[in-house]
Amino acid sequence: MFDIMAQTGDVPEPLRPDLPDDLTVVERTAVRLVVLDTGNNLLLFDTRDPTEPGLGTWWELPGGGLEPGEGVKEAAVRELFEETGLVVGPDQLGAPSWRRVASFRYRGERRLQHESVLVVRLDAPAPALDTSNRTGFEAEDYPGARWWPVADVVASSERFYPGRLPELLPALLAGEPVEEPFELWS
Repeated sequence: MFDIMAQTGDVPEPLRPDLPDDLTVVERTAVRLVVLDTGNNLLLFDTRDPTEPGLGTWWELPGGGLEPGEGVKEAAVRELFEETGLVVGPDQLGAPSWRRVASFRYRGERRLQHESVLVVRLDAPAPALDTSNRTGFEAEDYPGARWWPVADVVASSERFYPGRLPELLPALLAGEPVEEPFELWS
């Protein structure tokens, strides 16, 4: 079993769910970010997987995998900069209070991710994004971004990753811990 406690020091022992036997499984620890501006708008990426057109498009929280020896907060700062150009300090990051395990198809693999979701509060209204530091396939996978009013996300019937984002976002923003044991997203 993948030991994320040794890697991050602040993530609980992962759940290892039964997965579809469709693709090679790549297991990793990841961070997702609920990025809020001063107007309480949430940053979401317009997302697609060009290798899986049947999945369509969806709105996704920024984030990505932890690098070896990296903690959740360090990964959050790095991922946010790589994907958006936004620079944040540790004082702008909340605790990883939403824990989840998710599996999805991605570019010919099945990902199994042990995710921590952190709230990031910016000190500006809907800042412009600089996507020049994206790595790998991020430019293809995230063709756009949008700042959503939180109320619009909660009321939306759009497709999101995490899938239960509209339902769980209010509790997270109210400071409640959110335990979401497993989501088979695709």
